[in-house]
Amino acid sequence: MTDSNASRVAATSLEDALRSRRSVRVFTDQMPTRERIEALLSLAILAPSASNKQPWRFSVVRHRETLERMASAVQERVDFLCANMDSDGIDAFRTYGDYFTRFAQAPCVIAIAFRASPILSHLLTDGLPAHERSLAQTMEHQSACIGASLALQNLLLAAPSLGLGASALTGPLIAADLLKPLVRVTPSWNLLALVSVGYPAETPNVTQRKPVEQSIRWIDGDHEHD
Repeated sequence: MTDSNASRVAATSLEDALRSRRSVRVFTDQMPTRERIEALLSLAILAPSASNKQPWRFSVVRHRETLERMASAVQERVDFLCANMDSDGIDAFRTYGDYFTRFAQAPCVIAIAFRASPILSHLLTDGLPAHERSLAQTMEHQSACIGASLALQNLLLAAPSLGLGASALTGPLIAADLLKPLVRVTPSWNLLALVSVGYPAETPNVTQRKPVEQSIRWIDGDHEHD
């Protein structure tokens, strides 16, 4: 196979992976082996990151009692928020909040954490205005968050190639402070998402996307238009 043909095959395979990716939320009872999860994470960490800092950690939870404690912590926070919410919004939030604990139904949950590295801020002098220092620190935080997010996307795209399904959840982060000790994430690290992982017991339908032109703003020369 020529290089050009190989490139076309690779591009087609990537497009297929992107178009066929689905969020799987219903799993069989079969537990993925440690070897299979390690294979999945070995593909996740191929993601790029700012200055190659690789700002991610993965806590793999396969212990049923721990998953139940995690779900209880999230439910506790949902209940607390409902108790401090206008009555008009409680029912809607309860329905939405039910999704926050779905991860407990998966055989395995991967908690992804990230931490900013002082790429720039440690080089700055003490006399720098607080606003300017804050901009540098925000950049570092966002760079780490983006790097970990790219690893998350790798994980989601790679899962089907290993026979696995996966779904990323950020709703549980309303209880991030309660979850971190349960998944052994130290205070200096941030939780990015929980990812339910297992062997799929469903084939989700295609979800609709907005037309791409609605998400693009073209800036051509001196003229800007949507």
